[in-house]
Amino acid sequence: MKKILVGMSGGVDSSAAALLLIKQGYDVSGCTMKLFDGNDTSVNDAKAVCEKLGIEHYVLDISEKFRREVMDKFAEGYINGETPNPCIFCNRTIKFGEMLDRALELGFDGIATGHYADIVYGNHSGRWLLKCAADSRKDQTYFLYNMTQKQLEHTLFPLYNMDKPQIRALAEENGLITARKRDSQDICFIPDGDYARFIEEYTGRIFPEGDFVDTDGNVIGRHSGIIRYTTGQRRGLGVTFGKPVYVSGKNVRDNTVTLSYSEYTAKEIFLTDVNLISVETLDEPMEVMAKVRYSAKPREAVVYPPENGVMRIVFSEPVRNPTSGQACVFYDFDTVVGGGKII
Repeated sequence: MKKILVGMSGGVDSSAAALLLIKQGYDVSGCTMKLFDGNDTSVNDAKAVCEKLGIEHYVLDISEKFRREVMDKFAEGYINGETPNPCIFCNRTIKFGEMLDRALELGFDGIATGHYADIVYGNHSGRWLLKCAADSRKDQTYFLYNMTQKQLEHTLFPLYNMDKPQIRALAEENGLITARKRDSQDICFIPDGDYARFIEEYTGRIFPEGDFVDTDGNVIGRHSGIIRYTTGQRRGLGVTFGKPVYVSGKNVRDNTVTLSYSEYTAKEIFLTDVNLISVETLDEPMEVMAKVRYSAKPREAVVYPPENGVMRIVFSEPVRNPTSGQACVFYDFDTVVGGGKII
């Protein structure tokens, strides 16, 4: 690939990715996607970086598909009692879906982003492989497990062997306005982090109060709306019992939230919507390292061939708070085997 369209969010990582590719001899252009009302600052910052680098800057309006594929699914997941991860939806359908399709239509050979991960071609397997970044603290393969072979083939991750201080220093040395820009910590379309407010305003629905129950089904208090809680939550419950309590389950039909005095753990979990990367199919059990959230440490586990679209994973030791709607991603050393949505 020589002609590359870099997805530029207006942050330092994507700015550095464009700069590195230029230095490596690629024919680079920048692209910012207009996804929702309110991301004009990102567009302006990315445009300024492109002007500094002397490259063309495209703005692609993908707001309708983003609403349908990301925002709608996010709200729907919470309404159904899940805790969905919109970044995973976005990566599969928007960043490496729609943006890649648009790039190929415009005559580019592929795209690049500022994600911390690596892509290599496996000569033995004959497949494109997604591998962990050199800096394990920033590795983002958890959010990328849903990428297809086509997407991997046409994508570059220039930052795979760098850490954040190096990237900021590179941007500073080259006079990029994003060098000291703060990293985004929240979901892009919910910058204040108030998921419940967003869902109620977005859907026009009000989610009523209901009962907190204990693990025996006894009513022990009142909750303020089921979408305000997620498995493992301990703070912000609005009730006190003299010692820590945790959300261990939700029942949408009964509008109840179950609380317990210990965190929910499970040794066996089940996945749907499974995507495999390093192998085409899984025909026999496989030993892997797997994690049930981005910040979790990978644990030893065995994944079993899917049955009726559902994959079973058995961990060597129970894992904390596997949450419906979140992803479980499994690895063979530093290579992503695949992942799926916890049910």
